Amino acid sequence: MAGLGREGDPMIITDTLLASRDAAGSPIRVGIAGPGFMAKGLINHITNTVAGQSVAVVFARTPQKGVFALENAGIDADAIEVVDTAADVDRVVGEGRHAVTSNHEAMTGAHGVDVVVDCTGSVEFGARLALDTLAGRKHLVLMNAEVDATIGSILNKKFTEAGLVYTGCDGDQPGVQMNLIRFVRGLGLTPLVAGNIKGLQDPYRTPTTQKGFAEKWGQDPHMVTSFADGTKVSVEQALVANAAGLSVHKRGCLQREHKGHVDELTSMYDVDELKELGGAVDYVVGSKPGPGVYVLATHDDPKQQHYLNLYKLGEGPLYSFYTPYHLCHFEVPNTIARAALLGDATIKPLGTPRVEVVTVAKRDLKAGETLDALGGYTYYGECEKAPIAAAENLIPVGLAEGCVLTRDVAKDEVISYADVTVPAGRLADELRAEQDAAFPQPALEPATQGASAS
Repeated sequence: MAGLGREGDPMIITDTLLASRDAAGSPIRVGIAGPGFMAKGLINHITNTVAGQSVAVVFARTPQKGVFALENAGIDADAIEVVDTAADVDRVVGEGRHAVTSNHEAMTGAHGVDVVVDCTGSVEFGARLALDTLAGRKHLVLMNAEVDATIGSILNKKFTEAGLVYTGCDGDQPGVQMNLIRFVRGLGLTPLVAGNIKGLQDPYRTPTTQKGFAEKWGQDPHMVTSFADGTKVSVEQALVANAAGLSVHKRGCLQREHKGHVDELTSMYDVDELKELGGAVDYVVGSKPGPGVYVLATHDDPKQQHYLNLYKLGEGPLYSFYTPYHLCHFEVPNTIARAALLGDATIKPLGTPRVEVVTVAKRDLKAGETLDALGGYTYYGECEKAPIAAAENLIPVGLAEGCVLTRDVAKDEVISYADVTVPAGRLADELRAEQDAAFPQPALEPATQGASAS
């Protein structure tokens, strides 16, 4: 029952458009921010596999890491130059070479860059990079789901008003789910569940417990921990909810363990409850085929239900569609092409957030402690209905780092703004305040507050 690309799918037609750009010697010029694990794979892929695209510049706080990422892709050292200004980026790109810079504004301000890809994973820097990309009139592709989940609605508003594309990426689970949702909607069905398949869920994992795995795969221990402790999947599912207009059943999603096939999930949801919610995001642990994504949908026409049954999707009322893989950096060039050539976003917020990711204590915490980075030792993130998160003044997980506790917080207790002192002068906080003002949440009845946590 895996979903196939529909006729006219942007992911399919971009190959022809990219071939034309390649034949004309006019590739899409890409700026990469942050030459980490995924970015190195993306740079290698674009350089050696993707027609019609070229890595023009790499931003790296340590320039040698950017140089290494380009050389790792087989680019000769004499075709790489470390520069400081936008003018020098344009000179190097105009010579058919590749620039590296420790000044991100040299990348965002260069005329020789069409699309910026944020591979950093930092919310505060991601906020600054987004605004400078906007000022430089470039499309923005995010491999930085954390900044998108925190301030995506206001950033998308700004990019849309400027006639630019702000988008999450193909290959990461949110983009794969959104592609599948669009496919299912194109069939005339109504998606009621958008789900993610995880292999592990333990909210108390830390960089210490994940150190061996991170070293084996050459990844950052904090990032790996955010996968294991549920923060990352919560961020991903919030993005899908806010792009597709879905909600959650309760704080943290249902997060069932299910070792069978995803098709079996069609009997595990209450359709009336899903319709009352307007559809929901969720995730399961252990289902097959993993690590994929799934969409469960309904069709109201009995005649079409008959055809769906004939085509082996069962009798309903929920029909299962899934994609059995997500290929991360291999698919990001599809997003770059969709943005630059079609003005199409893979996934972006609709407007007012439906789901937030709130901050939950990973252990008993004491007043005076400073919350550490995502995927660290002090907290994990869980999905929550956005109106409840607003009513309870809960801290978005993307803004938790650096906050200092003003009271003791028990393990598994959610953390609110009333519990912390927020660091001064952060751009991400300013943008979040602007987002909250531009997209206010509806007021809740008093009895509704706190109900989602059960």
